[in-house]
Amino acid sequence: MAVPFRRTSKTTKRMRRTHFKLHATGLTTCSNCGATIKSHTVCPKCGYYDGKQVVKKD
Repeated sequence: MAVPFRRTSKTTKRMRRTHFKLHATGLTTCSNCGATIKSHTVCPKCGYYDGKQVVKKD
């Protein structure tokens, strides 16, 4: 089996791992009430989607 000739340094290892990070999901603000919601979904607080009322809320 192949074995590395030299040990991988801490810097090289950490530079390789810089891409292993969490990404925030696509969040937007509701155009009607200003709440933070996932994009392309009906706002759970006011029931609006794309400027139109889709779900009736109190």
